[in-house]
Amino acid sequence: MRVGIVGAGMSGLACAEVLARSGHKVTLLDKGRGAGGRMSVRRITTPQGEASFDHGAQYFTLRDSGFRDRAAEWIAKGCLAPWPAAGADAYVGTPGMNAPLRQMAEELPVQWGARVTQLSRQGPGWRLHLETGTTVEVDAVALALPAEQAAELTVSVAPAMAARARSTKTMPCWTVMAAFADRLPTTLDCWRGDDGEPLGWAARNGSKPARTGPEAWVLQASPGWSSENLEAPEDEVASTLLRALWDRLGTAAATPIARAAHRWRYARSGAEGSGAIWDAEHRLGLCGDWLIGPRVEAAWLSGTALAAHIKASS
Repeated sequence: MRVGIVGAGMSGLACAEVLARSGHKVTLLDKGRGAGGRMSVRRITTPQGEASFDHGAQYFTLRDSGFRDRAAEWIAKGCLAPWPAAGADAYVGTPGMNAPLRQMAEELPVQWGARVTQLSRQGPGWRLHLETGTTVEVDAVALALPAEQAAELTVSVAPAMAARARSTKTMPCWTVMAAFADRLPTTLDCWRGDDGEPLGWAARNGSKPARTGPEAWVLQASPGWSSENLEAPEDEVASTLLRALWDRLGTAAATPIARAAHRWRYARSGAEGSGAIWDAEHRLGLCGDWLIGPRVEAAWLSGTALAAHIKASS
């Protein structure tokens, strides 16, 4: 079949890999400029050179045997390595979190900068309408998107499916990226805060393997604080999280040589519990971490599960 996959994050790419190996013709459409999504890397120019930040997912674990086997391939290709600072089972992409996704995308037909705004029926198949005014015709559709975005695209063509997606809420996350001229005075490379506090996570990005550049820190607000301050100005968010960092370190504030803030509206997924959703009659499916739980591994498992459903009905 011709399968259109909307979203080229971990779940969409995992789904595409399985289908492509099985002889299906896949077309991936992603609104982003390149591989990453919530595993993306941000680079900022500073007086001391370019600073790199994993400003989405910080690491992931390998619990499922199939995912461990896939991760072994990334390790062999040099795009995945352990990060002991976050735990014995923590792994990160190298030289950035998006490295495994970039490796996957290199071998698949991905159209970047392609935002799908609508789905419509085309005979027994589907027509995907892009923001540019162009369309793509396929036999089946897989939506590898956050629950809220999947609901938006399916509400007019599959309202029951949209309702299931809408019932699973995703928590937002404010992330601050800050680079410094000197190493911050702490022996800890990462730690978690409490949900009642503004600062939920802090990590020295340079402690991850294969990172270069000046001292770079990623500060992520707790889910509760992010929800309460979702529309706050970026400068205000950055100042608040940096103050929380200095309080945690118990030191005087250091002036960043560069800083930026990013609002993830759809950061930590829910857990709908289905693994993947597939309507064999209409050839429409959903996959993503929100169908299992808020982990990178869950996104991969959901994508491969949806691919199995599609294969079984082709």
